[in-house]
Amino acid sequence: MTEKLYYQNGHLARFTARVLSCARDEKGWAVKLERTAFFPGGGGQEADEGELSGLNLLGLREEGEDIVHLVPEPLEPGALVEGKLNWPLRFARMQGHSGEHILSGTVHRLFGCDNVGFHMGAEDITIDFNAELSHEDLARAELETNRAVWRNVPVRTLLPSPGELAEMEYRSKKELSGEVRIVEIEGVDRCACCAPHVGNTGEVGVVKIIDSMRHRGGTRLSILCGEAALADYEALHRNNAAVSAALSAKRLETGAAIARIMSEQEERKAELTRLKREILQLKSAALRPADGSICIFEEDIDMVTLRELVNAGSELAGVLCAGFAGRDGDYKYIIGSRTRQLRALAKEINAAISGRGGGSDAMLQGSCKAARAEIEAYFSALK
Repeated sequence: MTEKLYYQNGHLARFTARVLSCARDEKGWAVKLERTAFFPGGGGQEADEGELSGLNLLGLREEGEDIVHLVPEPLEPGALVEGKLNWPLRFARMQGHSGEHILSGTVHRLFGCDNVGFHMGAEDITIDFNAELSHEDLARAELETNRAVWRNVPVRTLLPSPGELAEMEYRSKKELSGEVRIVEIEGVDRCACCAPHVGNTGEVGVVKIIDSMRHRGGTRLSILCGEAALADYEALHRNNAAVSAALSAKRLETGAAIARIMSEQEERKAELTRLKREILQLKSAALRPADGSICIFEEDIDMVTLRELVNAGSELAGVLCAGFAGRDGDYKYIIGSRTRQLRALAKEINAAISGRGGGSDAMLQGSCKAARAEIEAYFSALK
């Protein structure tokens, strides 16, 4: 049985221990120690990382009451080895996990709902609650959570007897058997958990909800805690400072400045649409009836406007109206007709103008590589 030092002291970053056994494993060498400070993972938290006597830890796993340490080279049974945790990573995870407990306990106390899912990812921590929580609810829970952090109350681990456990109120997502480890945050939360935690809530620093969404009838939150929350704030601050400088807006007024710009853009878009409509009406009015085909060439026109112009020209053309957007050798085309079955003509038209495209009997759309003179010559001869 491996003595689990992280149960006694979550801040233990270095330790020494005797090697009990070492065996070949598909991932390296499987080493069992008399004791360890390496947490093998569980309860939503990933396994620790670090070194064992200078060898990078490849992984950790539990085998019954033992913890197996996977390393790239063998270690001699009976030898005294030193374990060194990746402490910044461990502490960040403790900050996050303890912060999640404080928030979950606070939400349970305020709104009576339960944490039914939890995952500590590389980017953030996600928590699922079994009730819908409004933005106002979340703002209240976040403030109360951080007040609990700032009170710097103790975080204790308890190993109650079966009788004591039966009388104890605590959070748990599943039925538990055997020895149950309880993490108690004074006046805030009591929850079954196997992971290492901070010693006092003040070590969490800050808890920030960065996103929320409806999920399976409840609410899914994304949160950051401690140094991760500070790094996120720093990134947001840099981005906001850049926006503030670009818009000549005060740092707390960038949102309003962007809203104003978007409103102005919508007004300009509406004005542009109106002007395009006027231009279309003028161009349509300039079209003249023709016994044969009408060809329209525009360098700078969107396909929606070109289609409307072709529709107008089709009413005046004895054969068809062909609209071309672009320049010689690189046109996009729309062709319409009220008198011809265009689908049957598509192959011939594309061959004549070095084009590719197709469509219906009433309209074709595509592109072509021909020059304007070639195009006009072909359609003027088309009957």
